[in-house]
Amino acid sequence: MDSGETNYSRFDSDELFQALSFAEKGENGTVRCEGSTVERTWWQWCGEGVCPVGKGRQRWKGRWFWIMDNSLITRSRKKCWFVFFFLFVSWYLLLYGIDWSSVPGIVTTSRYEENSIESFRPTSIPPPTPPHHENVNVSFNSNSSSINNATTIDATKNETRSREDESSSNENDIVVPDLVELEKELEPLLRKNEPKKEEKKVVKIENQGDNKGQKTCEGRYIYVAEIPSKFNEDMLNQCNLLNKWEDMCQYLVNMGLGPDLGNPQRAFSNKGWFTTNQFSLEVLFHNRMKQYDCLTNDSSIASAVFVPYYSGFDVARYLWDDFNTSMRDAGSIEVAKLLKKKPEWRTMWGRDHFMIAGRITWDFRRGIDEDTAWGNNLMLLPEAQNMTILTIESSPWNRNDFAIPYPTYFHPSSDSDVFQWQNKMRRLRRRVLFSFAGAPRPHLEESIRSEIMEQCLVTRRKCRLLECKDLHNKCNKPVHVMKLFQNSIFCLQPSGDSFTRRSTFDSILAGCIPVFFTPGSMYVQYIWHLPKDYTKYSVLIPENDVRKKKVSIENVLSKIPRSQVAAMREEVIKLIPNVVYADPRSRLETVEDAFDLAVKGVLERVDVMRKEMRQGKNTSMVFDEEYSWKYYTFGTLEKHEWDHFFLRTSKEKY
Repeated sequence: MDSGETNYSRFDSDELFQALSFAEKGENGTVRCEGSTVERTWWQWCGEGVCPVGKGRQRWKGRWFWIMDNSLITRSRKKCWFVFFFLFVSWYLLLYGIDWSSVPGIVTTSRYEENSIESFRPTSIPPPTPPHHENVNVSFNSNSSSINNATTIDATKNETRSREDESSSNENDIVVPDLVELEKELEPLLRKNEPKKEEKKVVKIENQGDNKGQKTCEGRYIYVAEIPSKFNEDMLNQCNLLNKWEDMCQYLVNMGLGPDLGNPQRAFSNKGWFTTNQFSLEVLFHNRMKQYDCLTNDSSIASAVFVPYYSGFDVARYLWDDFNTSMRDAGSIEVAKLLKKKPEWRTMWGRDHFMIAGRITWDFRRGIDEDTAWGNNLMLLPEAQNMTILTIESSPWNRNDFAIPYPTYFHPSSDSDVFQWQNKMRRLRRRVLFSFAGAPRPHLEESIRSEIMEQCLVTRRKCRLLECKDLHNKCNKPVHVMKLFQNSIFCLQPSGDSFTRRSTFDSILAGCIPVFFTPGSMYVQYIWHLPKDYTKYSVLIPENDVRKKKVSIENVLSKIPRSQVAAMREEVIKLIPNVVYADPRSRLETVEDAFDLAVKGVLERVDVMRKEMRQGKNTSMVFDEEYSWKYYTFGTLEKHEWDHFFLRTSKEKY
């Protein structure tokens, strides 16, 4: 019986009970008062003394009601609208709520990407595993035990293949038994004209492959020097002492990458992002070196020697308290003495040795022996003068240190991670002309940060400012910095306490075109990682013009044609692989990251010096250090338009 067809003119207690019984049985028509949009089940009205008297517009006790039919058609219509609404919401969330570029196996393409074929490489296919060879297996002392663990992974992967080869060779021995006897007979004859040592090296080089383009290891072998663990691994066990102002222990997890960052506000990808400290380069680089394809435990065939000394962590323990120069210099002096006594040192007297100093160069160049002076004297030691030292910022006036990129938050584990992030940066809509994230430097007379911040504030909507006032500001949150740069066309990168900034690499990672105010901030620093033609990926506005208020940053950037801006942004996005360090727990297939380019730069530098030594020359070590920036950047000591940027009034400080 349908409640809408029931007609009651009078009600007593029995009728009310009967009406409620119908409601309990599911006869649930709805009722609403005229002029109201609120619908209620009809037994709720009956409970208040008001019951329906028919279908449609009805009057009861001086009030008008609408009796709503709850037939099958009506119920179905409501359900259809609900289903339609549910499908619409689901479609919207699938389209806009999920970052499809971060889903494995789904790679978006762009008309700007040249190597689009690489973007369609199936991510399910694992990278080719380099063949494992007993001859070049690495076995170091206690401080390098983890290297053995890393190489054991490759041996485990090839265990099945080795067993098959062994069984196959056994079968061959059975099928052709005379072959062994023949080899024994011919062996004395073959040994007469056979240079054993040289052939052994050739076998190593030819058999050892590289997963990037299947390169051989000829000219690429690296030997890791054996030094006591107190100069590397033991420091990590006392990580709470590595920095006076911050506990570094949290940043040493995940092999130096730091805690997993996640993807807050969809500013990142779903994987590969970590809260990496800018001074963690030594640990990160060492862990990458453990996975290097051409490691060897034979120093006689090595093209270069890597020294795993955590010099930045060492000096950071003594920078801010009242430690005398002897305490600050002790570690570096001891390491230098150890290296000098080793047989591999005498091969090129240290010119083939290299190491990481994970801080700016000025922390290692104390020019005077006063306890009040800053840093230690690592880079001024005679042994260090022969070595190649990689820092996050090098000195333009010295020859033995070379800058490599600061660690960023992005550490891809596959080529597709890199391609997907590049495509994501290409698709972004950037609504701000330029931005700046930083704080003023009132204690530095030559700083132009205050002028830059002032110009940014007066441009209203064309510039965004993220001011870093204290340790609890938004600049310490990666999501705020990256969101700012992702929304900007240009990112201002003035000098701070020193020439360079980590922010520069964050802006490149975000596809934001960096704007520099001195060539010392980038162009003469990272010569192995960036194009020589700086106009392709950046803008240079002389800091003197800003300081004297001769130039408007807004006017300079606004006058750049859109087509040129698009080309510059594409060049910046292409540079992303060059400035990131891949996850040490995995390997990239074809992409060369900052580690690969740094090692390549070291090997090329050592090769030049080796050839010069054989020819009795020393050209690369005897030029005037004051013009190192010019020699390494342009290969000449002639006058240059940038000379005025690198004039210094005092040499005692550095």
